[in-house]
Amino acid sequence: MGFSSSDTGVIRDLAKQVAEIAAQPRQKEAVRAWKAMNGLKPIRPMVAIDQIPWHEMNVNDELTLRCEDKSARGIEETLRRIIYRHKHMPADMVVGPVFGVGRSIGGWDFGMRTHEDKAVSDPQNSVVGHFYHDQLQTEADLEKIRIPVLSYDKAATAKCVADLDEVFGGILKAVEGIGPPMLNVWDAIVMWRGAENVLVDLGERPEFVHKLMARATAAYTAVVDQLESLGAMTGPQEWIHCTGAFTDELPAAGFVPGRARTKDMWVCGMAQIFSSVSPAMHQEFELDYMNPLYARFGLVYYGCCEPLDRKMDIVRKIPNVRKISMSPWVDVERAAERIGRGFVFSRKPSPAFLATDDWNPGAVEEDLRATLKACRANGCPVELILKDISTVRYQPQRLWEWAAIAQRLVTE
Repeated sequence: MGFSSSDTGVIRDLAKQVAEIAAQPRQKEAVRAWKAMNGLKPIRPMVAIDQIPWHEMNVNDELTLRCEDKSARGIEETLRRIIYRHKHMPADMVVGPVFGVGRSIGGWDFGMRTHEDKAVSDPQNSVVGHFYHDQLQTEADLEKIRIPVLSYDKAATAKCVADLDEVFGGILKAVEGIGPPMLNVWDAIVMWRGAENVLVDLGERPEFVHKLMARATAAYTAVVDQLESLGAMTGPQEWIHCTGAFTDELPAAGFVPGRARTKDMWVCGMAQIFSSVSPAMHQEFELDYMNPLYARFGLVYYGCCEPLDRKMDIVRKIPNVRKISMSPWVDVERAAERIGRGFVFSRKPSPAFLATDDWNPGAVEEDLRATLKACRANGCPVELILKDISTVRYQPQRLWEWAAIAQRLVTE
């Protein structure tokens, strides 16, 4: 990479701090607890924080970048964020003496580009409003969706790993990593068409929607097929969509390190636009298409922002499902009763508590206690996953206090 001695010095100093964190006993303890949770025999509820508004987080220049080279700054930023999270809001994060490198995979082209108007309230914030333009109005338009043709450049990946190892000087080890794609087909469709158009067509043009979903599912399935045949996926995973993926159940027998198969991996699926549709429609237009693909994976984490407490009859039948997202809009008592001991209740507490004019830690505690109480009463393995944090009103201490409250409650 050819970084200057100054940039290399900055990175190595930060790498030493990360290595020291990775050597702490709490890392092994957290891994053990995540494995117990994912095996449905929890030691205690788990806590994770992700999707952080980093532009609001800097205090005492802890996140201020010092490197000059663009690539060096990217590495520096990652290391500083690890150190910052461990210092201020560690929750149950796991830090290892490694630095992940994505494998060089080319050809991610579904033939579509997003056309949208954006509404921006804070120019520093990457979270913006979207109005998507409909590009798939007719059956002829469906031909625009193409099956990607992927390629895996092993030499480029190996060079990146070797270059990073040289930069780290043995302090951290660069490791290759790439998992399966997130199976959020409906998120992609919404970005190609717009939410309103999708919902109207579900009622008025169901056959058109079936043809659209069939074509999109075929494209996603082809991507998974190619990643598997190229030997491009690695494993085992540590995280899956903001939550710990540590488990003793994966990889499956016959696993070859560095060449994972779908059955060695977790995968995440969702259909967020289906928040307001019936269970029958959710089954017909999402799960009937996606269940054959979910069935190929070792474990499945299903859901995101869509409330699933009224859809457990269909969700529990997803092949290999283990974690089920319980968004801020579920009835936690009903959800806990219907999940029971059979799945992980992956609770997504509302990030809105962090965005109010006046910070109210008492309301946070009340909200978290309600979830923990309902899950305790029904024997649910439960994790608290705070994500989608668009703002803390430039008061990072709010997030630190949220983490402290959550950690106190799960260890009571």
